[in-house]
Amino acid sequence: MLALAPFAWGGCSVERATAVELGGSTVAEGGGSGVDASTDGPDGGPDSSPDVAVVADAVAVSPACTQPAFVTSSPSGIWSNGGYYVFNNVWNTGAGPGPQILYACSYHSFYVVSDQADDAGAVESYPNVQMNFSDVPITSLHGITSRFVESGPGVGIYEFAYDVWLNGVAQSGSVQVLVWVDNFNRVPDGTKAASTTLGGRAYDVWVTPDGLHVVFDSTTAWTSGTVDLLGILQWTVGQGWLPASSTLGQIDFGVEIVSTGGASATYAVDDFSLATN
Repeated sequence: MLALAPFAWGGCSVERATAVELGGSTVAEGGGSGVDASTDGPDGGPDSSPDVAVVADAVAVSPACTQPAFVTSSPSGIWSNGGYYVFNNVWNTGAGPGPQILYACSYHSFYVVSDQADDAGAVESYPNVQMNFSDVPITSLHGITSRFVESGPGVGIYEFAYDVWLNGVAQSGSVQVLVWVDNFNRVPDGTKAASTTLGGRAYDVWVTPDGLHVVFDSTTAWTSGTVDLLGILQWTVGQGWLPASSTLGQIDFGVEIVSTGGASATYAVDDFSLATN
């Protein structure tokens, strides 16, 4: 496993705030600076009194995480576990996001209960698990593979996605390569530039005009499997959308939530692993 680089910030959507204030309250989607002690209860445990009222789910999801070690209703609540960060990440303050509670058993297993209206038509939150890297050249890597298992409510607008930050994290010139594995009613930003099959999965590939946001939108939703992220990055380099000299800053996996269909809904990551060499 490559060395963890703590205190990096990251994000996932082109709709996110472009400025990241390391010392302030603005947080770009996907990123984390380490554990926010203000979101922890005594001895680093769960919040003692989450302040979000949760109504019944529109569609039932049964998370694998049943005894969470960390619970937070803070929009920026984040937990360090096993060299990873698990981040509640209700980031889009400009869109007027609603309440969301994160329950985490480990970086392998967590879920959120979220209530988001579609008033702004933009991503409200991106709860995720993330690993930070110290600008590792992708040409030095022999493999980046990740396994996931997730479940969503099948209502509203959302997608489960990997977000790979290259050439910095949420800074000028950074490139995001996203892999949407389970898209429910979202349309990527930019223009559909190609279609391809990688790792046995068919994708439509969308690229924004500035070239800094590349989305691999799976043509068939899948809720579990293994993704060859390095293969996807190498294909992107081959298309001329990513410099061969690019460096790896952060890998996230989670769910971008636009709306929850008029009621609170549950989104679960029931298994996650990441291997690099």
